[in-house]
Amino acid sequence: MVLKEIVDFIEGSIQFDASAIEVTKALSIADSNFDISCVGWCSDKNAELLNSVYSGNVLVSQSLFDQVNVPHLNLIVVDAPRRAFAQLLKEFFTKKKVFGSVSDSSNIDVTVKYDASKVVIGHNVVIEEDVQIGEHVILGHNTVIKSGTIIKDNVSIGANCTIGGVGFGYELSDTGEYEVIPHIGNVILSEHVEIGNNVCIDRAVMGSTFLDVNVKVDNLVHIAHGVQIGENSLVIAHAMIAGSVNIGKNVWVAPSSAVRQKLTIDDNALIGLGSVVVKNVEKGTVVAGVPAKPISK
Repeated sequence: MVLKEIVDFIEGSIQFDASAIEVTKALSIADSNFDISCVGWCSDKNAELLNSVYSGNVLVSQSLFDQVNVPHLNLIVVDAPRRAFAQLLKEFFTKKKVFGSVSDSSNIDVTVKYDASKVVIGHNVVIEEDVQIGEHVILGHNTVIKSGTIIKDNVSIGANCTIGGVGFGYELSDTGEYEVIPHIGNVILSEHVEIGNNVCIDRAVMGSTFLDVNVKVDNLVHIAHGVQIGENSLVIAHAMIAGSVNIGKNVWVAPSSAVRQKLTIDDNALIGLGSVVVKNVEKGTVVAGVPAKPISK
């Protein structure tokens, strides 16, 4: 496409003629193939990279534009370069999903409520009885949706996930043997939830395991029975959230961290890389370490 289309779409500010520049690729500015046919972005802290790029079109902030002198580059000023770059990737360089695709190899119970024209269901997907699926939902290959799960509109679930399986809940019998506690609850995934690959989210013993609007879950995450996650929170790769944890809004759970059962992680908290959380985390607090301790607000 012509660069001017991109500039207009992201509402960028330029001091050159973009109407005759043809863009065919989006690349990192650190890529040796970056040239005048490419568009990329640069953060303020990586300003020195601009001196090693010989030509091309780069999204920058106003502050970065004011401090550099790189006449060999076409700089496009935007409010948030990384966000603007993500928007143009989605608009111009990403293949659009065509809804209405249900693989013949999927196994969908007759009681499942869904509109086949408004979903994408991959190969070997299993959907058990009494599941509800909204519009514009994507289910990746080999994923299993267990009975009673509710998936609302615009939810994306990756490959090899199990949503709504029985959690790890046991009680000693009279004979001293562990017996599983029946899990009669379900899982509810709200609008715009996105789940990566190889994720397990367990059903509640009673009630619901609940992910609120716009929650994002990375690959290889385990979310146990009865967990509640507030809107706009992120749970990153290899994290483990134990049973009945209550996570607030806008919380960041970093990779390889673990949260003990029945804790509260309040709004706007951040759990650091590899942390083991054994106490409640107050609102707006950063915790890190083993065991995790507050390090800043």
